[in-house]
Amino acid sequence: LVAQDAKLGRDVSIQPYAVIESGAVIGDRTVIGAHGYIGHQARIGSDCLLWPRVVVRDHCILGNRVILHPGVVIGADGFGYTRGPKGHEKIPQLGIVEIEDDVEIGANTTVDRARFDRTLIKQGAKIDNLVQIAHNVVIGRHAILCGQVGVSGSSTIGDGAILAGQVGIADHVNIGEGAIIMSKSGIPSDVPPGEKMFGYPARPQAQAARIWAAEARLPEMLLRLKRLEAQIHPDKKP
Repeated sequence: LVAQDAKLGRDVSIQPYAVIESGAVIGDRTVIGAHGYIGHQARIGSDCLLWPRVVVRDHCILGNRVILHPGVVIGADGFGYTRGPKGHEKIPQLGIVEIEDDVEIGANTTVDRARFDRTLIKQGAKIDNLVQIAHNVVIGRHAILCGQVGVSGSSTIGDGAILAGQVGIADHVNIGEGAIIMSKSGIPSDVPPGEKMFGYPARPQAQAARIWAAEARLPEMLLRLKRLEAQIHPDKKP
């Protein structure tokens, strides 16, 4: 189903059961997979490949040569609520998602629309499957986000940064250019450019390694402590 006022470039492929809403613009040679959905006034560049069941919501923007794997959702509402007399009241999410050229996003990843302005994924970023990117986030050029990463609202990931699998980033955090966050790390605060972080809460890798090494020796150290206490206080019951 293609709206009458949608604009399709040359050699565009619209596969079965896809829906292209009113005012959408799709560039030359782009492929919209089966059961895909392109929202009102969304703009998609040239040579893009949207695999089946991809959703690009209203007003969102994709650059050229963007690849979205099956089940990707671009532009769902950001997770914003305020407490009211009747419980949680929804805060309208009025912004968009903008994805620059040469970005690839893995299956079932979600990128939420901004509250007012835009959630931005910059040129050349590569994002794995099952990643959650919240509203107002900025992902830098050529950054890499591995599987099951979660980036909370209004955080910024610097150019060339790497977030390994299952990393969690708190809201309003800045990850510096070229930083590496190792797998399953939790990041509660800003990370300097080029730093390598590990752990929960994350610390610089060298410091985290020393802490882990000391932790492994704790049973032996506790046994030695008990022996020393027994020598100092032989009558004291354990």
